[in-house]
Amino acid sequence: MNTYTYFVEEINYMRPKTKEEEEEEEEGGDGDEGKYLQVTWPPPLFNKADEEDYRFVGQETIPKETLDGNVTLGDDEEEKDECDGEKEGDGACDSNCSSSTAGAEDVTGQTQTRAPVWYPSVICSLGKDIYNYVGHDIVIYEALDSFGAVMWPAALALCSFLENNREMVNLQGKEVLELGSGTGLVAIVASLLGASVTATDLPEVLSNLRANVMRNTRGRCRQLPQVTTLSWSFEMERTFPASVYRYDYVLAADVVYHHDFLKELLATMKHFCQPGTTVIWANRVRMESDLTFTENFKKTFHTSLLFEDGDMKIFMATYRGTETGER
Repeated sequence: MNTYTYFVEEINYMRPKTKEEEEEEEEGGDGDEGKYLQVTWPPPLFNKADEEDYRFVGQETIPKETLDGNVTLGDDEEEKDECDGEKEGDGACDSNCSSSTAGAEDVTGQTQTRAPVWYPSVICSLGKDIYNYVGHDIVIYEALDSFGAVMWPAALALCSFLENNREMVNLQGKEVLELGSGTGLVAIVASLLGASVTATDLPEVLSNLRANVMRNTRGRCRQLPQVTTLSWSFEMERTFPASVYRYDYVLAADVVYHHDFLKELLATMKHFCQPGTTVIWANRVRMESDLTFTENFKKTFHTSLLFEDGDMKIFMATYRGTETGER
């Protein structure tokens, strides 16, 4: 794995040093010492044994106030308490949560940050975006740890579809599984629409996923979403036996891209798509692998195209051999 060194400017974005800046540094600098904060990517391994203190292996802990909101060890714990007050869905929680990060930066002289266990452990973040679905502002933090920690366009398309087609896809009181939840936006929207949601992804994505889900559903949903690890495979029956894990809907957005697990993904969809289950898959076609997977998807399930806009498509599917019907 390659290691890269980035420098964070005070104007809040990350980039490598330019050639001119490197030359100036070799000549003795330009008097801007302290302008850059050096950050190594990938981040050093998180020491699980020191989880209480959030210390990092391989380097000194960076004072939170030095990071200026770009490279962070997690939001201040006050956000958790402020979100407890949201009961009516009037958006007050979102404004409090948005300001809590700024308030945390006022802390000085602190070299370690305690945070709830569900806060992200990754040290590098891309900042936050705010979306509005189902009458709520949804604050999503993206991170640099993997593909699953950034927002993908099919997730936005699927959220809009679910919000605007509630009669066609009624999630109220339904059991919903999401594959490849990533930043958690689809799981959050499904929860706000009344579903009991299980959001899944790979272990390295779960910390950021869990933080986003908890931040945006506490005090808003009757049932908080569950967040758990799920790795696509041909042996799902061993870890998720079909007799126990039954869902009304299986959701997936932008889970097909250039990777070596497309066959395992299809097998996982097939495992969870039992009689009475509907798969809703949103995807933006980017490369040949998308087209190949789509053809295999159509061969495996009874499919219908719910939405199409250019290279963005949303499919509904039921497993072959089951009766399709109105949900």
